[in-house]
Amino acid sequence: MTEKKNYHADKNGMYGRFGGAYIPEMLYPNIENLKSVYKDIIQSDAFQKQYKSLLKDYVGRPSPLYFATRLSEKYGTNIYLKREDLNHTGAHKINNTVGQILIAKHMGKKRIIAETGAGQHGVATATACALMGMQCVVYMGEVDIQRQAPNVARMKMLGAEVIAATSGSRTLKDATNEALRDWICNPEDTFYLIGSVVGPHPYPDMVACLQAVISEEIKQQIKEKTDKDYPDYVIACVGGGSNAAGSFYHFLDDERVKLVAVEASGMGVDSGETAATIALGDLGIIHGSLTYLMQSDDGQITEPYSISAGLDYPGIGPQHAHLFDTNRAQFLSATDQEALDAALQLTQLEGIIPALESAHALAALDKMNFDKNESVVITLSGRGDKDMATYMDRFGF
Repeated sequence: MTEKKNYHADKNGMYGRFGGAYIPEMLYPNIENLKSVYKDIIQSDAFQKQYKSLLKDYVGRPSPLYFATRLSEKYGTNIYLKREDLNHTGAHKINNTVGQILIAKHMGKKRIIAETGAGQHGVATATACALMGMQCVVYMGEVDIQRQAPNVARMKMLGAEVIAATSGSRTLKDATNEALRDWICNPEDTFYLIGSVVGPHPYPDMVACLQAVISEEIKQQIKEKTDKDYPDYVIACVGGGSNAAGSFYHFLDDERVKLVAVEASGMGVDSGETAATIALGDLGIIHGSLTYLMQSDDGQITEPYSISAGLDYPGIGPQHAHLFDTNRAQFLSATDQEALDAALQLTQLEGIIPALESAHALAALDKMNFDKNESVVITLSGRGDKDMATYMDRFGF
């Protein structure tokens, strides 16, 4: 009998050889405290009742699984879009922030800090903090603040303090560094709400658990629309990888389902302006986790680039690194131009303007071949409102 592979974190937060908690000594009390309670909180009846109620009545779940008729005709298969863009705040991020805010309240925390790239996690965090009456501080790279002005305005309107990260590339990596420094200085009352399946254990596992509602719904919804309780493919974009982790979660042990993650290759994998971590990365530690990381020969982190701020990260979640290592998931990449083309195509075929991050997942359709009877689920992780300035500039509207 073949030994069953384990795609989830072990007790030390390891996914195979990836993960763990490689952190400064000053962070150990914070991490150990969270690690000791998060599973008990999530599994408690009180948490589940409140969480499910908020997902239903506040977030607007379940999000639809939409059969994209014209897109399906073009590619000669059956394409379904998991509409996370229809959630409150416009992306999948709210699933995680509502859950982590509840965990923070159970732990007696009063102040929430977060990092954000595209701004969707920042907006979702500020939204959940407003809902729960929590103080909110969001760190955001100076470059991202400039290119995601509408989301910055939303965060401020929701009562959050937005602090610019002005070091390094002034993007997501640097915002994360600033948030970690804050947490070290304010351990008693502060909860660090990480937006993706990155960082030290238990964050990758905790965020994946909270985002798993995506695949839980896909499993039920695909059964309603087809004669099978599983899709043939699940495709999602991946930077850190939270929407992909949630989309894959309930299919990890089902080998009938092909998992496809799409990275941002920017100007091209070999251009020097890219965020294609799996294609270029080596084993390294970033933000407390051992994973694949884009770095120079002497171990310095390489500055990533992508037109999509949410995929502009030099590493990848440790679970995704493990899925790549074990060949459980296929990893593709899409350039800026391929993502732009895919976004315009979806808009004009289906009347849905996707986020640039999601457009990378859509770009996989031109890189793959499908059977006419197969079902292909693409997670539309967010809507394109935040990217309209980029679309207007690139398309000349």
